[in-house]
Amino acid sequence: MEEYAREPCPWRIVDDCGGAFTMGAIGGGVFQSVKGFRNAPVGVRHRLKGSANAVRFRAPQIGGSFALWGGMFSTFDCGLVRLRGKEDPWNSITSGALTGAVLASRSGPLAMVGSAVMGGILLALIEGVGILITRYTAPQFQNMSLPVDDPSQLPPKDPNH
Repeated sequence: MEEYAREPCPWRIVDDCGGAFTMGAIGGGVFQSVKGFRNAPVGVRHRLKGSANAVRFRAPQIGGSFALWGGMFSTFDCGLVRLRGKEDPWNSITSGALTGAVLASRSGPLAMVGSAVMGGILLALIEGVGILITRYTAPQFQNMSLPVDDPSQLPPKDPNH
Protein backbone atom coordinates (compact mmCIF):
# COMPACT_ATOMS: atom_id res chain seq x y z
CA MET A 1 0.00 0.00 0.00
CA GLU A 2 1.40 3.31 -0.98
CA GLU A 3 0.42 6.45 0.86
CA TYR A 4 0.24 9.40 -1.46
CA ALA A 5 0.90 12.39 0.80
CA ARG A 6 3.67 11.25 3.12
CA GLU A 7 7.06 12.82 3.46
CA PRO A 8 10.20 10.79 2.78
CA CYS A 9 11.41 8.92 5.79
CA PRO A 10 13.87 11.18 7.58
CA TRP A 11 11.51 14.16 7.33
CA ARG A 12 8.46 12.06 8.23
CA ILE A 13 9.78 11.70 11.78
CA VAL A 14 9.98 15.46 12.26
CA ASP A 15 6.61 15.98 10.57
CA ASP A 16 4.86 13.36 12.71
CA CYS A 17 6.51 14.64 15.86
CA GLY A 18 5.26 18.18 15.19
CA GLY A 19 1.79 16.99 14.23
CA ALA A 20 1.54 14.87 17.35
CA PHE A 21 2.67 17.79 19.52
CA THR A 22 0.02 20.00 17.94
CA MET A 23 -2.72 17.42 18.44
CA GLY A 24 -1.69 16.82 22.03
CA ALA A 25 -1.41 20.51 22.86
CA ILE A 26 -4.79 21.38 21.35
CA GLY A 27 -6.59 18.35 22.77
CA GLY A 28 -4.85 18.74 26.13
CA GLY A 29 -5.68 22.45 26.12
CA VAL A 30 -9.38 21.76 25.60
CA PHE A 31 -9.42 19.03 28.24
CA GLN A 32 -7.39 21.04 30.76
CA SER A 33 -9.50 24.16 30.25
CA VAL A 34 -12.62 22.25 31.24
CA LYS A 35 -10.84 20.55 34.13
CA GLY A 36 -9.34 23.83 35.38
CA PHE A 37 -12.71 25.56 35.12
CA ARG A 38 -14.45 22.84 37.14
CA ASN A 39 -11.76 22.63 39.84
CA ALA A 40 -11.42 26.39 40.39
CA PRO A 41 -13.18 28.24 43.24
CA VAL A 42 -16.67 29.62 42.59
CA GLY A 43 -16.82 32.84 40.61
CA VAL A 44 -16.43 33.56 36.93
CA ARG A 45 -13.14 35.36 37.34
CA HIS A 46 -11.62 32.58 39.47
CA ARG A 47 -12.88 29.89 37.11
CA LEU A 48 -11.49 31.59 34.01
CA LYS A 49 -8.15 32.12 35.73
CA GLY A 50 -8.09 28.48 36.89
CA SER A 51 -8.91 27.34 33.38
CA ALA A 52 -6.14 29.47 31.85
CA ASN A 53 -3.58 28.29 34.42
CA ALA A 54 -4.44 24.64 33.84
CA VAL A 55 -3.99 25.10 30.09
CA ARG A 56 -0.74 27.03 30.51
CA PHE A 57 0.86 24.39 32.76
CA ARG A 58 -0.49 21.10 31.42
CA ALA A 59 -1.15 21.51 27.68
CA PRO A 60 2.56 21.76 26.73
CA GLN A 61 3.32 18.68 28.83
CA ILE A 62 0.57 16.69 27.15
CA GLY A 63 1.75 17.93 23.76
CA GLY A 64 5.28 16.84 24.59
CA SER A 65 4.07 13.37 25.54
CA PHE A 66 2.21 13.09 22.26
CA ALA A 67 5.29 14.33 20.38
CA LEU A 68 7.46 11.71 22.06
CA TRP A 69 5.01 8.97 21.09
CA GLY A 70 4.68 10.25 17.51
CA GLY A 71 8.41 10.67 17.02
CA MET A 72 9.22 7.25 18.39
CA PHE A 73 6.47 5.62 16.34
CA SER A 74 7.71 7.28 13.14
CA THR A 75 11.30 6.31 13.91
CA PHE A 76 10.32 2.67 14.30
CA ASP A 77 8.14 2.87 11.19
CA CYS A 78 10.95 4.33 9.08
CA GLY A 79 13.37 1.74 10.44
CA LEU A 80 11.01 -1.08 9.53
CA VAL A 81 10.45 0.34 6.05
CA ARG A 82 14.22 0.41 5.56
CA LEU A 83 14.73 -3.05 7.10
CA ARG A 84 11.88 -4.83 5.30
CA GLY A 85 12.08 -2.88 2.05
CA LYS A 86 8.33 -2.32 1.78
CA GLU A 87 5.68 -0.10 3.28
CA ASP A 88 2.60 -1.95 4.49
CA PRO A 89 0.26 -2.05 7.50
CA TRP A 90 2.49 -4.52 9.32
CA ASN A 91 5.11 -1.81 9.75
CA SER A 92 2.60 0.44 11.53
CA ILE A 93 1.30 -2.37 13.72
CA THR A 94 4.81 -3.43 14.71
CA SER A 95 5.83 0.20 15.27
CA GLY A 96 2.87 0.71 17.60
CA ALA A 97 3.80 -2.38 19.57
CA LEU A 98 7.48 -1.40 19.81
CA THR A 99 6.61 2.17 20.83
CA GLY A 100 4.28 0.92 23.56
CA ALA A 101 6.95 -1.46 24.84
CA VAL A 102 9.74 1.13 24.91
CA LEU A 103 7.59 3.77 26.61
CA ALA A 104 6.61 1.26 29.32
CA SER A 105 10.14 -0.07 29.79
CA ARG A 106 10.64 1.75 33.11
CA SER A 107 7.74 -0.20 34.60
CA GLY A 108 9.17 -3.65 33.98
CA PRO A 109 8.83 -6.52 31.51
CA LEU A 110 5.18 -7.30 32.28
CA ALA A 111 4.14 -3.71 31.65
CA MET A 112 6.21 -3.71 28.46
CA VAL A 113 4.38 -6.75 27.13
CA GLY A 114 0.99 -5.30 28.04
CA SER A 115 1.76 -1.97 26.41
CA ALA A 116 3.18 -3.68 23.34
CA VAL A 117 0.01 -5.74 22.94
CA MET A 118 -2.20 -2.68 23.39
CA GLY A 119 -0.11 -0.61 20.98
CA GLY A 120 -0.23 -3.36 18.37
CA ILE A 121 -3.98 -3.85 18.77
CA LEU A 122 -4.64 -0.12 18.60
CA LEU A 123 -2.61 0.28 15.40
CA ALA A 124 -4.16 -2.88 13.90
CA LEU A 125 -7.61 -1.38 14.47
CA ILE A 126 -6.56 1.94 12.93
CA GLU A 127 -4.98 0.23 9.91
CA GLY A 128 -7.99 -2.09 9.51
CA VAL A 129 -10.45 0.79 9.51
CA GLY A 130 -8.27 2.65 7.00
CA ILE A 131 -8.19 -0.37 4.69
CA LEU A 132 -11.96 -0.86 4.95
CA ILE A 133 -12.66 2.80 4.20
CA THR A 134 -10.32 2.67 1.22
CA ARG A 135 -11.94 -0.48 -0.17
CA TYR A 136 -15.50 0.78 0.23
CA THR A 137 -14.87 4.24 -1.18
CA ALA A 138 -12.60 3.26 -4.09
CA PRO A 139 -15.37 1.87 -6.40
CA GLN A 140 -17.23 5.19 -6.18
CA PHE A 141 -14.40 6.99 -7.92
CA GLN A 142 -13.45 4.23 -10.32
CA ASN A 143 -15.29 5.68 -13.35
CA MET A 144 -14.27 9.26 -12.57
CA SER A 145 -10.55 8.66 -12.94
CA LEU A 146 -10.24 8.96 -16.73
CA PRO A 147 -11.94 11.42 -19.05
CA VAL A 148 -14.05 9.80 -21.74
CA ASP A 149 -13.48 11.15 -25.24
CA ASP A 150 -15.36 8.42 -27.07
CA PRO A 151 -19.13 8.26 -26.30
CA SER A 152 -19.16 4.54 -27.12
CA GLN A 153 -17.14 3.93 -23.94
CA LEU A 154 -19.91 5.35 -21.73
CA PRO A 155 -22.16 2.85 -19.95
CA PRO A 156 -25.53 2.33 -21.66
CA LYS A 157 -28.41 4.51 -20.51
CA ASP A 158 -31.28 2.88 -18.66
CA PRO A 159 -34.26 2.76 -21.09
CA ASN A 160 -36.77 2.83 -18.20
CA HIS A 161 -35.82 6.39 -17.21
